[in-house]
Amino acid sequence: MIPGVPADSQAYLNGEFVRLQDAKISVLDRGFIFGDGIYEVVPVYEGRPFRLQEHLGRLARSLEKVRIASPFDRDGWAGLVRELIARSATPSCVVYLQVTRGVARRDHGFPGEAVTPTVFGMVSPFTRPTADARENGQSLISIPDERWLHCDIKSVSLLGNVLAKQAAVDAGADEVVQFRDGLLTEAASANIWVVSGGRLIGPPRDHRILEGIRYGLMAELAEEAGVPFEMRDVPRAEVEAADELLISSAAREVLPITRLDGRPVGNGKPGPVYARLRAGYDARIAALLA
Repeated sequence: MIPGVPADSQAYLNGEFVRLQDAKISVLDRGFIFGDGIYEVVPVYEGRPFRLQEHLGRLARSLEKVRIASPFDRDGWAGLVRELIARSATPSCVVYLQVTRGVARRDHGFPGEAVTPTVFGMVSPFTRPTADARENGQSLISIPDERWLHCDIKSVSLLGNVLAKQAAVDAGADEVVQFRDGLLTEAASANIWVVSGGRLIGPPRDHRILEGIRYGLMAELAEEAGVPFEMRDVPRAEVEAADELLISSAAREVLPITRLDGRPVGNGKPGPVYARLRAGYDARIAALLA
């Protein structure tokens, strides 16, 4: 038994649906040996995947960047996601997909012989942000961004992110805000947004950050709410002086950051721009379920 995993949880592994606790891979799988693979996470509300095409687009981009041939076309991936949802007893869930380069002799270079990618998928329960998190916000600490410089690839090589998240845990905070060369990048597993003078500001979509699927959505929500949107380098001083800070991810949706390094952000309460974007986010979910 796997602690915290229901005995009847199903997973997809290389063409078969099996009990999650029975799923096995070779110790020579390059994902296990090198972290040589990518992954994607799709939130699902009442059986309906949220922004599925955008998630599958990012999956395709990640595979292309690491030169793994996609085992499925877009329709095939969508079908796998829906089959995993159908086999789950949890209508509100998170679908996790992972593709590694496959099983081969241990060698850092790509295998010279034909290797079949390993494809894995599973479903986990999805707990939406609590009322407390929405109303009182998140507490974050700042740390230097010491990860690799291909953060735009949704790689399974996540040790840097793990260490960043543990820094927050050790400090009793919810998350981290990372800076590289004095500029804002992102959290351990989420995007960070700055509100200054009524404008929503996010770092450029480049190799320093993972383009969260909510990245495009936040720009859409800002436009709909009449909030000016900028994408540019954000100096640390601007983050520290922000009127509001926000965090967004599949699991967090969009939440306010009300404390940074033990100090209040703005007046220490969720701000008006957050409220407008939160209302827009909730409206998108309601439309998905209508």
